Amino acid sequence: MSAPAFAQSPVDPVRVTCVCLGNICRSPMAAAILRERAAAAGTPMTVTSAGTGTWHTGNPAHPATVAELAARGITIAHAARTFRAADFAELDLVLAMDHANAAHLEALAPTPDARATIHLIRDFDPAGPRGREVPDPYYGGPADYRTVFDMLDAACRGLVERLATEGPPPWARPAEIHR
Repeated sequence: MSAPAFAQSPVDPVRVTCVCLGNICRSPMAAAILRERAAAAGTPMTVTSAGTGTWHTGNPAHPATVAELAARGITIAHAARTFRAADFAELDLVLAMDHANAAHLEALAPTPDARATIHLIRDFDPAGPRGREVPDPYYGGPADYRTVFDMLDAACRGLVERLATEGPPPWARPAEIHR
């Protein structure tokens, strides 16, 4: 089977950031998974992550995030940062973990084009309905981090597949992605 046309043609990498609340659990896990899945598929992509809150800025990923990624064969080097409105100018996709993060991002977006880059990450999971969230495992245990990994992995695989079949964004998105 040959590689998809997107993977074969020389294109600029799709610029993606994954966003959660503190940028130590869900979003760095999503970014690490997405980097792995894109690389394995030969999909040109640069992936970062950020948080909507400031209290963890500069901190490494949560130890349970690091442990779950390691258990799945993925390494991570991470320092938390806060998403800024200026970040939109450098991104093709902004992947929110939940509706509250999406609403925060929409409020920061300086233009309609910037708002159009915002998507809920789980909307790329082909096995489920739109609008699903990634729960925050921060106060949970290892099982919660495993569940979050599985959700993010399905979404990341779906995103890489969408890139292979539809090419790079911009793509249409629901008018409202938060409740």
